[in-house]
Amino acid sequence: MPNIRSSAKRDSLSKAANAKNKAGKSNLKTTLKKFDAAANTGDPAQAAGAYKVAVKSVDRAVSKGLIHKNNAARKKSKLARRMNTISSDR
Repeated sequence: MPNIRSSAKRDSLSKAANAKNKAGKSNLKTTLKKFDAAANTGDPAQAAGAYKVAVKSVDRAVSKGLIHKNNAARKKSKLARRMNTISSDR
């Protein structure tokens, strides 16, 4: 436990930020998994809805500094490729 008031505050703020970041990353992973599940069903309409939510979630993660923009571009590209295979199969 820190003895100095400013370092105690910094410790508290660091823990709060860590919890926020962890929750945001968890939310991102959840939306990506939901898209995968929707894509596995093969229903293009359901997959399209999940795709929109997933892309929005990736963009939000970049704006909040949870992931790097190149990482986001790679994730969105992967999602788009998966979405295109679903729509071309039907």
